[in-house]
Amino acid sequence: MPTPWTTPDTSTRPIAIIGAGVMGRRIAMMWVAAGYNVMLCEKSTNYDGALDYIKSNQDKQAEKMGTKPASVQITANLPEACSQAWMVIEAVPEKIEMKVDILGAIDEVAPPDCVVTTNSSSLRSSQMLVKTKHNYRICNGHYYMPPEQTYYEVMSCGETDEAIPPFLMEKAQSAGFRPVHARKESTGLVFNRIWAAIKRECLLVMADGVSDGKTIDEMFKSWFQAGKGPCQMMDTVGLDTVYNIEVVYQQQLKLNDSRAMDWLKSNYVDKGNLGAKGGVGLLG
Repeated sequence: MPTPWTTPDTSTRPIAIIGAGVMGRRIAMMWVAAGYNVMLCEKSTNYDGALDYIKSNQDKQAEKMGTKPASVQITANLPEACSQAWMVIEAVPEKIEMKVDILGAIDEVAPPDCVVTTNSSSLRSSQMLVKTKHNYRICNGHYYMPPEQTYYEVMSCGETDEAIPPFLMEKAQSAGFRPVHARKESTGLVFNRIWAAIKRECLLVMADGVSDGKTIDEMFKSWFQAGKGPCQMMDTVGLDTVYNIEVVYQQQLKLNDSRAMDWLKSNYVDKGNLGAKGGVGLLG
């Protein structure tokens, strides 16, 4: 049975991004720099950091792409952000209950041709359809840490219109991303399934007292010719985010060993030591 989805007008309508945290503001900056108007929605009244980040980075990114930056507006009103959008990107913390509520609210107010994506790196969008009705336009659209890492992974919720993944991949490429299609539903999409195992083992090495973050990163960078080590990358994302994501893997993949997460929670997250977000991180 055909769905009512038709290709939206992307030339005049904005992109709505729900959540102005570390990921939300970076995603917004990339789309703004590529010439797409953005409505950034954040319920917190502390907008300054997000807008400062976007405005201080957009020109450099636009110059690299040969584009002209568009506009960014910020609001605490979700209907205002979504009512005219051609795409909504949910970028709230990795908590299923929160994402279910947000996607339900978006689905009520976004136009029928608006594509609704979740930036979740571990949860499948099919798990978030509890309060939605227009599932034909919902899917995973996962970003990493732009502009440093520009891969973008698209994955169907199982009911997504088959025309949406190629449409999103084309648009993402025009905004400087490197799109990848996850052809089957997966907990963790493509790269994060592999990355989760690396993170988990690094944390276990530290939890067991075998070595420290600095040594792990030095060895990792030497072996893999990488610019950053896994501990630095976890610190950059935020150790609370790392913890929330790993809890999902524990539950979804039925992993029995929780030592790494217990150690991270008690030694860092519970103490407010979240890496780049505040306090100390795995590298001190």
